[in-house]
Amino acid sequence: MDEARIEVRTLDSSAGFSLTTRRNCSMPPQALVWLLVFTACLSFAIGIGFAWVGAWPVLPFIGLEVAALATAFFAQARRAADYERIEVRDGEMRVEVRDAGRISVHSFHPGWVRLQAQRAGEEVRIGVRSHGRELEIGRHLDASGRSLLAAELAGRLKRYRDGISS
Repeated sequence: MDEARIEVRTLDSSAGFSLTTRRNCSMPPQALVWLLVFTACLSFAIGIGFAWVGAWPVLPFIGLEVAALATAFFAQARRAADYERIEVRDGEMRVEVRDAGRISVHSFHPGWVRLQAQRAGEEVRIGVRSHGRELEIGRHLDASGRSLLAAELAGRLKRYRDGISS
């Protein structure tokens, strides 16, 4: 499994499990804050140097530059903590999705849910479907990660169903 993006846990209840997928963030939000502070200090130091020699009109543009960079970093940091958690226990399959700070929870019956994988060239889409409702999962993973997630989820759902039926 791709250890940086898919986490698998076995739960205490009979054959229950939890799969969590996360975005592959190259830089954590705390590091982005320090990078922004460093960049802002450097930019303002250069701007003050230009203002000292009489080119003060550069200062508003430095402010705009730092504001644009802060906006981009904020947008990236909001998405850095996104995840999908698929948890099966006590006769319920819960899919919890955190997307840009909003958390939504979808419930399915694990005995009725069907896993659907669609391939279109290199792209792979995975969905869980039950009683006319469908939810796409694995959105934070690349195509190979989605294939791994589909295989892992299919195997664990089969073991869960076999454990319940026996």
